[in-house]
Amino acid sequence: MHWSRLPVDVLEGLRRGTVIPAHPLALDSSRRLDRRRQRALTRYYLDAGAGGLAVGVHATQFAIRDAGLYEPVLELAAETARAWTTRPTLLIAGLSGRTEQARREADIALAHGYHAGMLSLAPMQGASVDQLVEHCVQVASKIPLIGFYLQTSVGGIVLPVEFWRRFAAIDNVIAIKIAPFNRYATLDVARGVVLAGAENRISLYTGNDDHIVLDLLVPLAVRRGFEEVRVRIRGGLLGHWSVWTKGAVELLDRIHRAVEA
Repeated sequence: MHWSRLPVDVLEGLRRGTVIPAHPLALDSSRRLDRRRQRALTRYYLDAGAGGLAVGVHATQFAIRDAGLYEPVLELAAETARAWTTRPTLLIAGLSGRTEQARREADIALAHGYHAGMLSLAPMQGASVDQLVEHCVQVASKIPLIGFYLQTSVGGIVLPVEFWRRFAAIDNVIAIKIAPFNRYATLDVARGVVLAGAENRISLYTGNDDHIVLDLLVPLAVRRGFEEVRVRIRGGLLGHWSVWTKGAVELLDRIHRAVEA
């Protein structure tokens, strides 16, 4: 699926900037999926005003794949969201593994009505930039992609400006979650997007739990030839916002109003 087929109101919400909690996993006392509480979490996020949900990501626990829970958890969140609200809600599925696995997960996500996949590159340790880009191209042929710059201290890999420039040039990339917990690495993402001329197509979202407000308030200035291009991080896709979500919605609204004043 190409991003041009996404519902207009869902795409507009992403580009305007919204709160997207990284959905946790609810387990019972026997460490089995607690479907009732899992649904309650989804409803809480929607009632709190979140504009999207990221499911099957780090906060949901990558190990759900080993337990055969990846598809059931994605299906449950999507069904609950559709039944609970008529508001435009961006559904994002976490994608992981090598190319074949990530493409299979993209098919599962699309089958349950997800709009985009957030691709973790952590399983691609040791790959060259060429290999990483080809991996992303193959997955993007299935589903609109959200890039994910994961901090190295929890398994992420260093991704240079050249990678981000080539990643941003992939036509089916719609956003990037920036979470390296490093200012220079955050700027590398912005530079890559601007150098690719993709700043109007790709929305930047913070995942830097240690720098949320300033990420959202302060524009990033990047040189492109003789031109200075300013880009903004529009919203947040954060495990940090999976609690006190209504407060996060109010905070983001306040920041948007301050930026527009």
